[in-house]
Amino acid sequence: MTVSESGTTPAGAMPRRIDYAERLGQRIRAVRTQQGLPLGAVEEKSGGRFNGITVGSYERADRMITVERLSELAEFFGVPVQALTEEGGTAPPAYERPRIRFDLPALRNAPAPAGPLRRWIRTICEIRGDWNGKILTVRTSDLIHIAALLGTSHGDAMGLLAGWSVLAAPVNLEAVEIELKNAGPRR
Repeated sequence: MTVSESGTTPAGAMPRRIDYAERLGQRIRAVRTQQGLPLGAVEEKSGGRFNGITVGSYERADRMITVERLSELAEFFGVPVQALTEEGGTAPPAYERPRIRFDLPALRNAPAPAGPLRRWIRTICEIRGDWNGKILTVRTSDLIHIAALLGTSHGDAMGLLAGWSVLAAPVNLEAVEIELKNAGPRR
């Protein structure tokens, strides 16, 4: 059997081992993120039984996981092994982290107190080389920086952003709270 340069396997052939490892890693990541656990928290919550770097390498398919270790990981997450394996087909959908999307034209017209935020966003656009000029998306954890720029709490910062009508899409505040809690201080 040969594998084509595109990385696909011929019809009826066994999938490549790395393809399976990548899908398995995606399922591990989906379960972990659905539970709101950053890699460091996995290590902490498991009492060091699972090293965050190792779990991350399973997720990226940089390292192969044994059946025994997969079973232990599934037990740790409180899911059946089948939720992590291709054959089970019961893995939860991938968790999509909430994002904050700015309407840049609206931000340009925001009141003077939004000045520090405008400068910060302009810097991000320059760093990214993003000159679309319409929408800019940032991580939810960036709300900590936004609040500092505006001299307020992250809850009040969200209120200001909504009041200035600079958000391009609604933000799920409950999901933001979970993300910020998970992004909290690291040891």
